Amino acid sequence: MAQIKIAIVGAGSIGAGWAILFASAGERVALYDPEIAQRESAKKRIGERLSLLKSHELLADTVDQVLNRVEVFDDLATALSGATLIQECGPERVDIKREIFREIESHVDREAIIASSSSAIKPSEFTNEMKFPERALVIHPGNPPYLILVGEIVPSSRTSEAVIDRVRQILESSGMSAVLVRNEPQGFVFNRLQGAILREAYSLVRDGVISARELDEIMIKGLGKRWALIGAFGASSLNVKGGIRAHVARMGESYYKMGLERGQDDPWTPDLVEKVASDMEKKFPVDNWEADVLARDEALMKLTRLMKELGR
Repeated sequence: MAQIKIAIVGAGSIGAGWAILFASAGERVALYDPEIAQRESAKKRIGERLSLLKSHELLADTVDQVLNRVEVFDDLATALSGATLIQECGPERVDIKREIFREIESHVDREAIIASSSSAIKPSEFTNEMKFPERALVIHPGNPPYLILVGEIVPSSRTSEAVIDRVRQILESSGMSAVLVRNEPQGFVFNRLQGAILREAYSLVRDGVISARELDEIMIKGLGKRWALIGAFGASSLNVKGGIRAHVARMGESYYKMGLERGQDDPWTPDLVEKVASDMEKKFPVDNWEADVLARDEALMKLTRLMKELGR
């Protein structure tokens, strides 16, 4: 893919993080922020993070080589000139995002893709007044984007498939896994999953079941440790010989009752289980279960050693 130019609007932690990701991948990055203090401190902050990445052997080029790909602009129109992708990183407010998108659109040609880093606001809520909404969408990163290497691509109903495909190419060429989130769910997927865990965590502390610190021990040394390697469905696939179907047969009713305690009536129906199982078996075939379990355990051993080194 030919070299592109990324323009980032907003030089806070997310904007600077995007700049590090794209510049580290060899892209030219134009960075703009309406606040003078943010503009003046941006390259220093980015340089400090690049130095840290280099010290951990996570940067292929030198710090100066990467930093020289980032240019900070005092003028929005100049920063946007010639950009293929504009990544908006403004405040999490619909009215502000709507105004920023309106202003960005007034300065770029029709081919430029305009994306928001919104964590929860649906793209249709702030792109509905655009002249060309087909080139607008959300690209939601984890924080920081250069370490949490997954981006949620969230289109509105009017975003073109060509734009979705182009965004996927840009993210993946920058080393980020791109996942497509359809139907604009509130909070997308990253934060819906995070929110579900936090809601239960708060409830368990409220009910006197466990302390906050002890709950986090379960996450750090238990669920989070395993999920970091193979994911939630992956863990279910390998927990029981026979994969997802066997896991649901053994544990599905118990999980359903747990949900009912919280007022959730969301049964894992046979067709839903089949849909999940069929997809997961592409990664963890049932007839390869023993080998996959061994690979999981060896990965956990490596992670356990690292955690001990870190004092976790």
